[in-house]
Amino acid sequence: MKKEEIQITDWQRILLGQAPVEFLLEVVVRTLIIYLVLVLAMRVLGKRMNAQLSVAELSVMIMLGGIVSVPMQVPNRGLLHGILVLSCMVGMYRGINWLAYRFRRVEQLTQGNLHIVVTDGVLDLEAMTRVRLSRQQLFANLRAAEMQQLGQVKRVYMEANGKFSIYPQEPPRPGLSLLPEKDPAIRQAEPEDSAVKVCLQCGHPEPADHKPWQCPHCGHQHWTYGVHTL
Repeated sequence: MKKEEIQITDWQRILLGQAPVEFLLEVVVRTLIIYLVLVLAMRVLGKRMNAQLSVAELSVMIMLGGIVSVPMQVPNRGLLHGILVLSCMVGMYRGINWLAYRFRRVEQLTQGNLHIVVTDGVLDLEAMTRVRLSRQQLFANLRAAEMQQLGQVKRVYMEANGKFSIYPQEPPRPGLSLLPEKDPAIRQAEPEDSAVKVCLQCGHPEPADHKPWQCPHCGHQHWTYGVHTL
């Protein structure tokens, strides 16, 4: 479009573009057809597309948005081109899923793998670094699962789809508090265990008289008393 053709008061161009008014009705028809094809495609893709998405599934969802937008809105593009691209994408996704079912390596590459981020009340900082998971993100999910301190947690798995599977420690032990520092009233109400100290970085517990004061798990040198569950 040439510079001299752009006028701020040209409301017909701003609202309708360069297509005629009649194209608005065609957009409705195109949208209806593409919507029906997309619903069919989602049925073919399977129930996983309605659940928490893996990396491969999220990529498919992003592609779907790009595929269906052009046939619905661009007057010089036919619907069959978009339907063909959509069909190819669905076929490719089903093929990748079949390969992932047959070959473990393909499954790991396309779907990802789980990571253990907490073991017996201690954070696995290396695993958290690999999956780019911060302590605050993990603590928020543990608090949502009604965990108050790490001694209540036996295992936390970060699944391939990004969700957390949390298994409690029975009976719970003293551990690093999960409650936010911005709520000092409830933090101060937590019963401390003067016999146990925990690493402030990873939550590793040691007897209170343990020396040297370098954490054998992560090398951190700052400790605090473990707390019991309220």
